Amino acid sequence: MPGGRLTQQDRRQIALGLADGLAYAEIARGLERPTSTITREVMRNGGPAAYRADLAHRATERRAHRRRHTPPRGQGAPAQGHGRDDEAVREYEETFTTVLMQQGVPKMMARVLTCLFTADAGSLTASELVQRLQVSPASVSKAIAFLESQGLVRRERDERRRERYVADDDAWYQSTIASARGAAQVAEIARQGVGILGRDTQAAARLENIARFSDFMSESILRAAAQVREVLYTKPEASSGGTAESSPDRG
Repeated sequence: MPGGRLTQQDRRQIALGLADGLAYAEIARGLERPTSTITREVMRNGGPAAYRADLAHRATERRAHRRRHTPPRGQGAPAQGHGRDDEAVREYEETFTTVLMQQGVPKMMARVLTCLFTADAGSLTASELVQRLQVSPASVSKAIAFLESQGLVRRERDERRRERYVADDDAWYQSTIASARGAAQVAEIARQGVGILGRDTQAAARLENIARFSDFMSESILRAAAQVREVLYTKPEASSGGTAESSPDRG
């Protein structure tokens, strides 16, 4: 019924709607559900291209079974603060993790990154991540090493000299820069192939197109990232009268 948990028939309607190219909001109206419910359902079950009603229903049943057998909060992850609903937070974290995985982030790395992004402090120790995710220290260590290589996480020491892993406001910028550099590297390697395979060949023409596209993307990403960073993260300067003034244009 509307407002309750999604049924198998609901999921079949979602699958039909996706196959017909309907927007999440339109599917939601047909089922008398919030759009967020449909978005979360689809994203946690493979995304719009891979969503399958029967598989999604079985996956939901498995998750419900795991939750029934999850240790009480005192034995596992810490309880949520600020009056948050534990179940709603858990579902949101699953959805966020799924979206990251669809962007190419491996599952454990996506789980760790989601934990860091949703932690109020924006940082956690290795032991805190182990407790929250109920995984081994080795799994956390491997995930952190990968996220560091992508510019998404950095390390720092707290007042107790413990190593903390941080995903702050600059993390997405640094990751975007790493992506742009990767595209530039693809362009460079593609152009090497043009000379090796012969400029007048179809393969060389294909590689030259890849190089030109990658160059354009790299330059565009770098330019856009710098502009967005300046707009979002440049703090206003205080004037001599004590009021805030925007920093001057940089040309």
